Amino acid sequence: MKMPTLCFVYDRRRRATKSHPSTVEIRITYECKQKYLTTGVRVLPKEWKHGMVTNRVDAQQLNQTLQTLLTNVTKIINDMMQEGSININEIGARLKSMESEGQTFIDFCEERAQVRKYGRAKDSKERYDRFMRFFKKWGKIKYFRDITDKNVLEMDQYVAHMNGKTMKNYSKWQNYHRFLNSFILDAIAAGLVKRNPYKWVNIEKDKDPGSLHKFLTLEEFHKLQSAKMPTECLEQVRDLFVFQTYTCMAYKDLANFDLSRGTRRPDGRIIYTSKRGKTGEEFTFLVLKPAMAILNKYNGKLPMLSNVNYNKYLKVVAQAAGIDKQLTTHWARHTGATILLNEGIDMETVAKILGHSSTRITRSTYAKLLDSTVADKMLEAEEKLGD
Repeated sequence: MKMPTLCFVYDRRRRATKSHPSTVEIRITYECKQKYLTTGVRVLPKEWKHGMVTNRVDAQQLNQTLQTLLTNVTKIINDMMQEGSININEIGARLKSMESEGQTFIDFCEERAQVRKYGRAKDSKERYDRFMRFFKKWGKIKYFRDITDKNVLEMDQYVAHMNGKTMKNYSKWQNYHRFLNSFILDAIAAGLVKRNPYKWVNIEKDKDPGSLHKFLTLEEFHKLQSAKMPTECLEQVRDLFVFQTYTCMAYKDLANFDLSRGTRRPDGRIIYTSKRGKTGEEFTFLVLKPAMAILNKYNGKLPMLSNVNYNKYLKVVAQAAGIDKQLTTHWARHTGATILLNEGIDMETVAKILGHSSTRITRSTYAKLLDSTVADKMLEAEEKLGD
């Protein structure tokens, strides 16, 4: 790809006189087309010689301004070449965004983060703060001119192996790219950026297909539920997992569980309603009899332990139950939701139990888990149609 040529042009319209100054512009020539950018520098004819400002007290300052503009235009063109196409008509807008009140893109992101955090749950606020700490430390996208395809891809490659660990696509998107993308969209809405690299680069954001299978089948769950544990501690961990499965709560909500907040129905059963610690969304469920049995076993108070220890001991619980899966606390939530859906509970009800703001979230997470149920239902239909 050929590089456009740049040069300063003074008094292009021939309007300068001995007492009337005229403007210095940057001329960009590319593929037989020309584009002129104003520099804001106006001087008299005697003050412009050999492409430089002279015979003025502030000549050095003005020449520095011109050189900075030329450097910035060159940087924009280089970015366009990296992106694969050059549009000289876009250069002015990109230059304007670079110079926008001296504000850097990082400054803009920090301002927008404060707005986006307003009214959100503590966990969501911490995610914004964590991203901003990373973004400032990484530092490759500092100015508006740095918002390029190349730099977005560089960030993707950097976080993929950050701290010596391989990060999955879904985690990269959820913890890094989605924040940067939202800030770029805000900058576009504010007229500071014209082009969003995320429309042109292929950043994978779907969940790893393997993560969709992080649940126990009904048979495996019953096996774990009835298995004899070798120690009292492991029995408590198993019971906690079983209770979590029957309620579909995330660990944070499990830790905050308080049966006294429930509402007792005329038949004596209890409906529990609360708000998710992660999102602030309301969730509600009926405390099923097996879950109530566990609560009664521990006098109404769950045998809670830290998330780290819970996850560690769950691996041993699975082994003791003869289940070859690396259980974590979130498997209980997935298992409970999957069992409910496969048993015919409608998506809207399951979304309410999980505390999802819409069935779209529930469907995107669990739809693929229902393949076997769909197949079974079609087999039933096949038998009926064959009669």
